[in-house]
Amino acid sequence: MTIGIVSAAYIAAAVLFILSLGGLSGQESAKRAVWYGIVGMGLAVAATVFGPDVGNWFVILVMIAGGSVLGYYVASRVQMTEMPQLVAALHSFVGLAAVFIGYNAELELGRVAGMDETARHALTGFAAVLGHKLADPSGALVAILKVEVFLGVFIGAVTFTGSVVAFGKLAGKVDGKAKKLPGGHMLNAGAAIASLILLVMYFNGAGIWAVILMTLLAFFIGYHLIMGIGGADMPVVVSMLNSYSGWAAAAIGFTLGNDLLIVTGALVGSSGAILSYIMCKAMNRSFISVILGGFGGTSGPQMEIAGEQVAIDAEGVANALNEADSVIIVPGYGMAVAQAQQAVSELTRKLRASGKDVRFAIHPVAGRLPGHMNVLLAEAKVPYDIVMEMDEINDDFPNTDVVIVIGSNDIVNPAAEEDPNSPIAGMPVLQVWKAKQVFVSKRGQGTGYSGIENPLFYKENTRMFYGDAKKSVSELLPMIK
Repeated sequence: MTIGIVSAAYIAAAVLFILSLGGLSGQESAKRAVWYGIVGMGLAVAATVFGPDVGNWFVILVMIAGGSVLGYYVASRVQMTEMPQLVAALHSFVGLAAVFIGYNAELELGRVAGMDETARHALTGFAAVLGHKLADPSGALVAILKVEVFLGVFIGAVTFTGSVVAFGKLAGKVDGKAKKLPGGHMLNAGAAIASLILLVMYFNGAGIWAVILMTLLAFFIGYHLIMGIGGADMPVVVSMLNSYSGWAAAAIGFTLGNDLLIVTGALVGSSGAILSYIMCKAMNRSFISVILGGFGGTSGPQMEIAGEQVAIDAEGVANALNEADSVIIVPGYGMAVAQAQQAVSELTRKLRASGKDVRFAIHPVAGRLPGHMNVLLAEAKVPYDIVMEMDEINDDFPNTDVVIVIGSNDIVNPAAEEDPNSPIAGMPVLQVWKAKQVFVSKRGQGTGYSGIENPLFYKENTRMFYGDAKKSVSELLPMIK
């Protein structure tokens, strides 16, 4: 495959990636957008593997086959409830790849630098690129390469350990509460400053030891940043790590001289950063604070909650629904865990068939991944036009007869507005407590993923509908008239 064909394939793949990102902005166009991305990635891989100066075919084919089998196996076994931690784990692979490629570039640079001029002319592939850079009498190309390698390894190392910690928190293997070492921000700042000093030393001729030491510091920064973020804010963390992985990929592209990798990394990095910003705005968080891992903790004693949780059975909920004219359903991670979306969809169909106005209220960070609830509802064939975002529906709760909260906690927690010391203080939430009646479908009386108590459960107009969400909703179906 000639360099011209490779370049054309890269351009086509880049266009498909852009179309894919654009299509993901709407539910109806998302399926088509996913196929754009699949075709674009297939084209990119084929153009790279069959491009000029590519060797070691056996190794490449074995790695592609192994990765394909492993990817298919993982994707076929992972439930939607496990998708957030899978995404975090995949981000870690990108980060680790950036680290390995950076080290490979440094080692190859040393090997090529030790060759004579004749041997360099016989080089192919990445080694030939390094030989060209070393031939520059000004030394500028090698200097730029060193900065690219250093930044790629740094971003990749931060992404790797940060993603591993995020995976642990999302999978319940690591405590979801925000935790920092004493002097947390100073430790992060010190590690970042030390890394900058190492960059200067590496730029001025220090050996690979400077990169190794920086990698260890970056591993610590990634670990400590994400450990310092509370569970309530993990959806933002996933989006932020997505951005980091994109910039790591872009840095790899500069190191390898691969234009498509630069474009793809920039697309992922910028889109992840924009999504993180949108989510931070939706949660009333500082974007800079997110990047620095400085939120998710408490600032003082939290407000005491008076009253008790009052339970209700399926018959009581069904009677209220039969008498209601307007119903809003608020899904959360508990719905995903119980795999109750099909039962919820059937309940919606029956209520609408009875002439009731039924809508869904989706918080920007519902679940543990951006768009988590939208995907589940789309899978259950819930009509797109009744799935509303928080800003579209929040003002309608005072005029709503019944709200059903299914497995949500933080996104319907009035403490965000009423308790300045709450870990989610200031976060915009769905104001479900303003409705005439609120029914909360919940397994038990425990707190949610973030460990924050919810005053909603104790309000006079709230009743707790205990039990597995799928079973509970299914019990309602034959009682709906």
